[in-house]
Amino acid sequence: MTRHTADGHDVIEVRGARENNLAEVSLDIPKRRLTVFTGVSGSGKSSLVFGTIAAESQRLINETYTAFVQSYMPAVPRPDVDALRNLSAAIVVDQERMGGNARSTVGTATDASAMLRLVFSRLGVPHVGTSSAFSFNTAEGMCPRCEGLGKVSDIDLDQLFDRDLSLNEGAVTVPNFGVGTWYWKNIVQSGFVDPDVKLRDFTPQQWDDFLHKPATKIELNGLNTNYEGLLVKVRRLYLSKDKEAAQPHIRAFVERAVTFTACPDCGGARLNPAALSSKIDGMSIADCSALQITDLAAFVRKLDAPSVAPLLATLRETLESLVEVGLGYLSLDRASGSLSGGEAQRVKMVRHLGSSLTDVTYVFDEPTVGLHPHDIRRMNDLLLGLRDKGNTVLVVEHKPETIEIADHVVDLGPGAGTAGGHICYTGDVAGLRASGTLTGRHLDHRVRLRETVRTPTGHVSIENATRHNLKNVSVDVPLGVLTVVTGVAGSGKSSLIHGHLAAREDVVSVDQSAIRGSRRSNPATYTGLLDPIRTAFAKANGVKPALFSANSEGACPRCKGLGLIYTDLAMMAGVTTVCEQCEGRRFTPEVLGYTLRGKNISDVLAMSVDEARGFFTTGQARTILGRLADVGLGYLGLGQPLTTLSGGERQRLKLAIHMAEKAATYVLDEPTTGLHLADVDQLLALLDRLVDAGNSVVVIEHHQAVMAHADWIIDLGPGAGSDGGEVVFTGTPADLVAHGDTLTAVHLREYVA
Repeated sequence: MTRHTADGHDVIEVRGARENNLAEVSLDIPKRRLTVFTGVSGSGKSSLVFGTIAAESQRLINETYTAFVQSYMPAVPRPDVDALRNLSAAIVVDQERMGGNARSTVGTATDASAMLRLVFSRLGVPHVGTSSAFSFNTAEGMCPRCEGLGKVSDIDLDQLFDRDLSLNEGAVTVPNFGVGTWYWKNIVQSGFVDPDVKLRDFTPQQWDDFLHKPATKIELNGLNTNYEGLLVKVRRLYLSKDKEAAQPHIRAFVERAVTFTACPDCGGARLNPAALSSKIDGMSIADCSALQITDLAAFVRKLDAPSVAPLLATLRETLESLVEVGLGYLSLDRASGSLSGGEAQRVKMVRHLGSSLTDVTYVFDEPTVGLHPHDIRRMNDLLLGLRDKGNTVLVVEHKPETIEIADHVVDLGPGAGTAGGHICYTGDVAGLRASGTLTGRHLDHRVRLRETVRTPTGHVSIENATRHNLKNVSVDVPLGVLTVVTGVAGSGKSSLIHGHLAAREDVVSVDQSAIRGSRRSNPATYTGLLDPIRTAFAKANGVKPALFSANSEGACPRCKGLGLIYTDLAMMAGVTTVCEQCEGRRFTPEVLGYTLRGKNISDVLAMSVDEARGFFTTGQARTILGRLADVGLGYLGLGQPLTTLSGGERQRLKLAIHMAEKAATYVLDEPTTGLHLADVDQLLALLDRLVDAGNSVVVIEHHQAVMAHADWIIDLGPGAGSDGGEVVFTGTPADLVAHGDTLTAVHLREYVA
């Protein structure tokens, strides 16, 4: 293919970008090339790529719609930049988890299910109807009992009461049903049961009345009211409402008490008997959707039907693309809400691979997340393939394997937050190596194998593990050392560790999942840092601490302490504007008038962790800030909403909190996510400190630096999905390099050599 020279319209021109921490950044980015953006966390990469280039491209596209259509779209403000020229349409492929909607699956998200339904409507025997007859999301295809969900909910009765107690002794354990409450009196004074008899001694009739009696009028304390069985009432009060909106203790009860079981009518297949009766080569559409994608691809390859040849070819391409991005171990019926951020990004990527669009800008956010070095090579081939179709590919990335395939590199820094936001280098990879920047110096940096490994203080045995694809796995996880669990994506690492180790009592599991909390939560509130800060302000000014909480008395009355006004536009997307009254500072003028060493509370919440460490040099605040700096979050703003944090940042924030706890076994899931090569050394030092303080640390990780630094390695494989699920090596990293024949051994050997 002809490669264009970068001149005139062949570069994206950025002039004077100031979004977030960008310091008047101006640069040219070559079009139809692969450009990788590097730099430490918080250096401004995302502000430049996502917040400026992609945001403006999408805003300009929205402006091409009619005013009527635009009124139904979110109002996107223009990025803070002097000029952007020669933009093309941008497609953002990020790591946002896919919607947790129970009806969304890998098949629906990639259109593979729609193609499969068409194939069954044409080739399935007996013929049962059009493609919608095979959809669990339509009335004509879904199982009537579970309405196409494949699951029915049931209640674990032992979470509702203690059979060995009477009602007067507090047998009912449901929230708000304690002895003396209105709900308790409703049962006790109903006349249907004896409050002094232990529940296990109830007659069959009493059990039925106690649990299942439909609403029946009774008189209680002279008032007419309704009595209903405990199960009936619990379903009405707690299960018919939005669980997420419930109070934490109610939510915890519902999670304990409600169990989901496969629908007895469809066996979890989601479809009605007619749809399940139609088969191709003895396979129903539910059988096909449950197959591992590698196996389904082989099944589809064998189908030879001229009437649907083009459709089969497209379906084959989609399935083979999923295998190529290392997702062959998934099945089409896998719920999209259960995918990790990295898996979700790769599923979205497959959507675009088959696209007929060219000359667009694809923007990727760390596409190697969750990938073993073996899978990174395939991901690199896909990025190069998108470029070779004539597209501009912009990638934010830390892994040297992907930086090295770049046509062009933009390195931001030199530090994070206010110390970042500058261009440190632009040019090719050879120039980056010679540039002397932090990234350039670390590109060839290798962590060496340990001279001596620590001796375990004991071990935890996992026996006959069979969760997901695990094949009766038994393995000893050593204690008192740093253990790395590795293997290709889908080999069974998470099933083994989260499914069998993390559930133990003394294990602290620190993952990348979203932190429960709203727009009001930030690092200061989440870590407990706000308490000593409020106390210090209150003491210095002789007022009460509650004034210095944006969720309490000191909050700006207009925006209720959010700093922003959310305008709900009914059926349209809501609009966010900065509160005019407090100008986004969240507090009342009175509160902002109180200062501590010349700073008001808003000034302090605007500080980064590193800045705050210089301001709070003693006490509890200093201790918490020190932990945040230890986990590499020195650049994070104290008042930054938790909803804006990446998965890696969330994990490191949780780790900072858990570091205050007593000795335990820590389970970390890919803690290098989002970390610059230079920060990985800091993470390794932190893991060492945790182990040396008497903890055991188990890390699920693909980064070779972490593998090389480990005391012990557990390697799963040999492949993914049904080709994985076995322990293929346990031992020291040195043993693996010297004698191992697994995919991990090949790549680690290459790394340390």
